[in-house]
Amino acid sequence: MTNTDTTGTLPYAAEEPARMEWAKHAPEVYKAMVRLDVAARQGLDPRLAELVKIRASQLNHCAFCLDMHSKDALAAGESVERVIQLSAWEESRHFYTEKEIAAIELTEAVTVLTEGFVPDEVYERAAKQFDEAELSQLIAATAVINAWNRFGVTCRMTPGHYQPGQHH
Repeated sequence: MTNTDTTGTLPYAAEEPARMEWAKHAPEVYKAMVRLDVAARQGLDPRLAELVKIRASQLNHCAFCLDMHSKDALAAGESVERVIQLSAWEESRHFYTEKEIAAIELTEAVTVLTEGFVPDEVYERAAKQFDEAELSQLIAATAVINAWNRFGVTCRMTPGHYQPGQHH
């Protein structure tokens, strides 16, 4: 079956199958990841958590997680504009609160460790916006979505089929 555009006339490229259904072959790891994900979100605003997941997934090019977390964010009441502008948040700062900007900036620093480290000024801006417990949860949530992204990208999980709330 060929997918078509919204007018039903232009064919889209064929959908690539996943390389592997890793969760089926490593079910205990999957269950542990789900528990870790639930624990990491404790105490975080759900919309902020989704913004963090979307931004890390953009940086990691995880199409599956982008599909999932964009849909979950919208279902949680996030605006389309804020989801769309997230990849260009530095030029669209006016769409976000200072607390959200600090979280997004910290997410980028934690996600892109190839640049060496999390800069002190980035950490300090986040520490001014979040108490230590909430900051710890934010760091945990960022680490967890980065782990999920590695599974999604490596196994080439197929985006487009997720329904909001499906994995909650």
